[in-house]
Amino acid sequence: MKVLVLNGSPKGKNSITLQTVIYLQQHFKKTEFDILHVGQRIKSIEKDFSEAEEKLRSADLILFAYPVYTFLVPAQLCRFIELIKAHGVDLKDKYATQLTTSKHFYDTTAHRFIEDNCDDLGMRYIRGLSADMEDLLSKKGQKEALAFFRYVRWNMKEGLYEPQRYPSGGSGRKPSETAFEGSFKETADKRGDRRIVIVADYPEDEEKAVLKLMIDYFRAVCPCTCDVVNLRTFPFAGGCLGCFHCASDGSCIYKDGFDRFLREHIQTADAIVYAYTIKDHAMGSRFKMFDDRQFCNGHRTLTMGRPIGYLVDGDLQGEDNLCTLMEARSQVGGNYPAGIACLGASFEQEARQLAKRLVYCMDRDYRQPKNFYGVGGLKIFRDLIYQMQGLMKEDHRFYKANGFYDFPQKRKGTIAAMYLVGAMMSSPRLSKKMSGKMTEGMLMPYRKVTGKGISSGGGQPGPQLYGEQ
Repeated sequence: MKVLVLNGSPKGKNSITLQTVIYLQQHFKKTEFDILHVGQRIKSIEKDFSEAEEKLRSADLILFAYPVYTFLVPAQLCRFIELIKAHGVDLKDKYATQLTTSKHFYDTTAHRFIEDNCDDLGMRYIRGLSADMEDLLSKKGQKEALAFFRYVRWNMKEGLYEPQRYPSGGSGRKPSETAFEGSFKETADKRGDRRIVIVADYPEDEEKAVLKLMIDYFRAVCPCTCDVVNLRTFPFAGGCLGCFHCASDGSCIYKDGFDRFLREHIQTADAIVYAYTIKDHAMGSRFKMFDDRQFCNGHRTLTMGRPIGYLVDGDLQGEDNLCTLMEARSQVGGNYPAGIACLGASFEQEARQLAKRLVYCMDRDYRQPKNFYGVGGLKIFRDLIYQMQGLMKEDHRFYKANGFYDFPQKRKGTIAAMYLVGAMMSSPRLSKKMSGKMTEGMLMPYRKVTGKGISSGGGQPGPQLYGEQ
C-alpha cells in the first residue's frame, strides 16, 4: 500500500505531528510512506503543482497530517486544498484520513473541515486520529497510534468508509449566486464617536464583486465610521510558522509589519466585522493566514469585550461546521456575536439589523458570559499557558492580569463544604432528614440576591424584577 502523507506543518521535517507518522513508518515496514511537505513548500507548489498532482494520483491512501492552528488546519494546508480543486485532480473513491496533534483546542472543527473537503472530492474518508502533542511520548499514545493505522488498513481492506454527507464531487455549498446590485435606497445619519473595522477578503480589481457591494451597503446603513481592511492588499510575507516568537516577546518573526498593523488598525476598533466569501467550507486560505498570523491574539484576547459581526457571501445554511467555528471564534475571544448578514433575499434586513445591534453593544458595553465554546476553550489554554509560562511570557502576564488562572483546586472552602455534605449524605439517617432540604439549601444564596423572587404558588415575579436599570 502506498500512503501519501500531506504534511501541513510549516515546520516541515521538524513537525511534532510528523513524528507520529515516522513512528508508524517504522512499525509498518511493508507500507510505503511518501511524505510531501505541503506546509513548508506551499509557495513552490503554487508555482508548479505537477509533482504534487502525480503523487496524489498514485497514492492508495492520502493522510492529512498537521497541527491544529486556530480552529482549523494551517493556512498553508488550506491553500493546498484550494490548489487540488483548482487543478481538477480526480481523487474520486481514493481513501483518505487524517492525523493531528494539538491540545484538543477545537480539533473537532479542524477534522470536520478535512472531512467536508474529502466529501467534495468524492473521496472515501476514514475517521482520523486526534492526538495530544505529547501522546507519542507515552506507551498509551504509541499504542493508540498503531491501533489507529491498523484500523485504517482494515477499513480499506473491507471497503468501509464514513458515509458522505454531501453528493460526490462537491457539496453544492458554493458561493451564493444570488444577485445583489447594492440598492442604496437609505443611508444612516453618521456619528463619529464609534469606529468599526471591516476585515475583508475580496478582489480589488472587480468593481462588481458581490462581497464589496455587501460591504458598501453595510457601510451605508451603519451610522458609525466603518474602515475597510482588505486582506488581499496586505503584503503578507508568509503564513504562521508556529515558532512561538510572538508568545515570548509579543512580536512576529516576520518583518512585514503585520503585528503592528493588527495592533494599530484592527485591535483599536470599537467593533469588528469579518467579511468573506465561503470557500471550501471555510473563509479561504487568505483569511486563514490572517487568523494564523494573529496567533498571539488567539491566546491573549486583546479585543475582549468588543462586539463582532459577519458579512457572508455564500450559502451558510448548510455549513454547520463553519457556523460552529464562527460562534467559537467569538466566544473564545470574549466578543459578543452581534449577528450575521448572509447574501440572500433578506440580506438588506440582516445588514441593518447587524448595524443596529453593533451600535447597541458599543454604546452600552453589552456583553454576555461565555458559553461552552468559550469556557471550555479558555480552560484548555489556561492550563497550557500556566505550564508553559516560562516560554509564553506575554500570554502568562495577560492571563494573570485578567484573572484567567481560576483553577478549581484553589476553592478550598467549596471543596471542604462538599466533603462535609458528602459525609452527611453517606449516613442513611442523616440523608433521610436532609433529602427534602438539599434543594432549599442550594437556593439560599440565590434568594439573598432575588429577595422574594417567584412565589411557591407559581405567581409572577414581583415588580422589582422588571424595568430599566
